[in-house]
Amino acid sequence: MGSLLRKPINTKAAQGFTIVQEVTSENSSLEYVNFKIVDIDKGAKYSEMLGKQECCIVALTGKIEVTQGEQTFKNLGTRECVFEKIPTDSVYVSNDRHFEIKGISRARVALCYSPSDNQLPTKLIKASENSIEHRGVLNNKRMVHNILPDSMPAANSLLVVEVYTDSGNWSSYPPHKHDRDNLPDESYLEETYYHEMNPKQGFVFQRVYTDDRKIDETMTVENGDVVIVPEGYHPVGVPDGYTSYYLNVMAGPNRIWKFYNDPNHEWILKR
Repeated sequence: MGSLLRKPINTKAAQGFTIVQEVTSENSSLEYVNFKIVDIDKGAKYSEMLGKQECCIVALTGKIEVTQGEQTFKNLGTRECVFEKIPTDSVYVSNDRHFEIKGISRARVALCYSPSDNQLPTKLIKASENSIEHRGVLNNKRMVHNILPDSMPAANSLLVVEVYTDSGNWSSYPPHKHDRDNLPDESYLEETYYHEMNPKQGFVFQRVYTDDRKIDETMTVENGDVVIVPEGYHPVGVPDGYTSYYLNVMAGPNRIWKFYNDPNHEWILKR
């Protein structure tokens, strides 16, 4: 297994929660993106004091309550399974703040982090505020829920989206990258992919590669895995019979998503 594919660690804590995935600058090559998946039991609480990081708390499944300072956001979460394909609720919390998450039911929560030293207001991002896009044609179709896009000025660096790709389709395709600070043509953004499959025994293929092939890994990705994209192109292929879900977290020195297509494969857009 290469350095970019992370299997669930499932570290159970006595307080009633389990750390399912944890990607940090200490255990990865990423500088701008940290990521965590936490399972919280009903009635249990998970809390953090943020340092110089901002965080987007995404209620992946189940119901949660989020408290930050004097604010409490109740009854967050809209689905029992991500494959209900409906948007969910999230909360943005800025740097140097404390937050607490309580499980109203058993819940799975994604915590998406990036560096920040400019404190912004805590913001509830309701499911109804997620714009929904349908991208691609032929066997390149996917549906996107925009949780924290660059059009929403609620964060300093974070970008967060959910993507659904149906059976037999490709996603993040044609292969594109965003690893050069070359605006307005391309922005520098690191990225993580948190994957789920329906049915759960399924898998997808993801390749991460650079032009010079300094990075070139093709991975069999299973339910609950995370793929790290420090740089390079990063397409995803979904086998027949399965549906793919992934949660993307991106961050970099500029909060704008401008990507560059692999010129060897860009021709497919002209079909």
